[in-house]
Amino acid sequence: MASVGDCSVRRRRLDQRKTEADTEPSGPNRTRTGGDSELDPPVTLRTGTFWLTRLVLLRATAFIYLVAFIVAFTQNKQLIGERGLMPCRDYLNSVKRYVGGKIGAAALAYTPSILWLMDWSHMDSNLDGIAAVGAGLSGFVLLTGTANMLIMVCLWGLYHSLVSVGQLWYSFGWESQLLETGFLSIFLCPLWRLEQLPPQNPPSSINIWTFRWLIVRIMLGAGLIKIRGDQCWRDLTCMDFHYETQPVPNPLSYYLHRSPWWFHRFEVLSNHFIELVAPFFTFLGRRMCMLNGAVQILFQVALILSGNLSFLNWLTIVPSLACFDDASLSFLFGSETKRKVLQIQQEHAAGRAPKPSAGAVARRALNVSLAVLIGYLSVPVVMNLLSSRQVMNTSFDPLRIVNTYGAFGSITKERTEVVFQGTLSADPAAPEAVWEEYQFPCKPGDLRQRPCVITPYHYRLDWLMWFAAFQTYEQSEWVIHIAGRLLANDSAVLSLVQHNPFQGREPPRWVRGEHFIYRFSRPGSASAAQGKWWVRKRIGAYFPPVDLVGLRSYFQSRNWPHPHVPTGRN
Repeated sequence: MASVGDCSVRRRRLDQRKTEADTEPSGPNRTRTGGDSELDPPVTLRTGTFWLTRLVLLRATAFIYLVAFIVAFTQNKQLIGERGLMPCRDYLNSVKRYVGGKIGAAALAYTPSILWLMDWSHMDSNLDGIAAVGAGLSGFVLLTGTANMLIMVCLWGLYHSLVSVGQLWYSFGWESQLLETGFLSIFLCPLWRLEQLPPQNPPSSINIWTFRWLIVRIMLGAGLIKIRGDQCWRDLTCMDFHYETQPVPNPLSYYLHRSPWWFHRFEVLSNHFIELVAPFFTFLGRRMCMLNGAVQILFQVALILSGNLSFLNWLTIVPSLACFDDASLSFLFGSETKRKVLQIQQEHAAGRAPKPSAGAVARRALNVSLAVLIGYLSVPVVMNLLSSRQVMNTSFDPLRIVNTYGAFGSITKERTEVVFQGTLSADPAAPEAVWEEYQFPCKPGDLRQRPCVITPYHYRLDWLMWFAAFQTYEQSEWVIHIAGRLLANDSAVLSLVQHNPFQGREPPRWVRGEHFIYRFSRPGSASAAQGKWWVRKRIGAYFPPVDLVGLRSYFQSRNWPHPHVPTGRN
């Protein structure tokens, strides 16, 4: 017979078990304590919170910033530096004259850049300094997963300073898209604290929805501009040409171009579904929103694998991540991080959340202000989406906070390329003149050069050469500027060139631009057997042979510094 003491002990144990059972979450949000190991039980997070989502968004945005600042550090001096093709100092001076000759509010509003406040006599150092600080800050956020509003404002301001003076080289939609994404990322963070999971600063649902609104606008803008643009998007034939004629193909583009006709039709139909239908899933509840996020990410991964579209596709993945909550992203994290998030979730659900600090209260007010601002600035953007005269990749405010987007509204059916050639011959028209070709890192030139894989890095000059090829040199005068620099063996421009045929020799006497049609060689053909990825046919001269003497008046009329004439030349 059990003693009274034994009964009392058993009663206390039963009461304790009942208390634990009563406090354990139940239903879909129940935390599992059983699993592969009693020492490390799996953790199931609640739905509807965004602690891990914020961490993923911050690190993803920091990664894109890091790539963008590295591109800036390696190429800005050659493009917009003191001896660049389009010096930003000249641009700032022209803006200064336009706004009345003073550096004030009007100048800053027209061209928001901290370069206004720096010493213009050391512009290369200024550009390098901005890029280096930006790369350092973004690298810190990427590695640690911690940031505050001050750091994210600095990153946004630094990159804005470069985009504002980047002129033609920074004129593409992904620059505005990075600025908008970076601006929204400011509001993910505590005001000044540096913590991965600050319990007193829960991620704002308003902020998450601004990211979702961004991916909706990006995809609808891209889809609508296609339907309203090139006929080939309506008759489903655009993908017959895209892989061969896109700005910078990669090796997979070569093989995808030869896909069966039905596969190309399927690609176009899929594109229309992803860009015109799937975005509306965002507003149909958690599961449909996650479905849209997954579809958009897979779509961008496919684009990354099939071409080199700068960091555009990587960047478009970022707002898609906001379609997922903590429960759906938990597989990316270890048990320790998930336990911390679960503890925070339980404390907030039980009303035991830490008392908001002054910074947290200020942040809540800022998020409400963000909602009002994004709503107000979205009005002209939505009107543009609904307009039959839709414009893509445009900003309606000087800070580029809310923008219009779109890509490949028209598809070129033939790939044309400008090839720079130089000769040491005194007479460019002489039959015996030997013309040697310059090669760029990724732009098609040498028929045996394999298409490159560089994404998310970006060669800005290679990209602009694609546009120049279906314009004239009068429309792209910077092409002649490059020719003059090549005549002088200018080190700044040659650093953007992969192969200089006159390396270690005297500079060419003449440089010309030849215009070619490029096509992928057919797998199994004689050209492919010779190692040629491309075949080409000459169209004619893009610009005639030029020399330094003949370019003098051309350069003077455009206020370009005349390249140094090598010793012994007339």
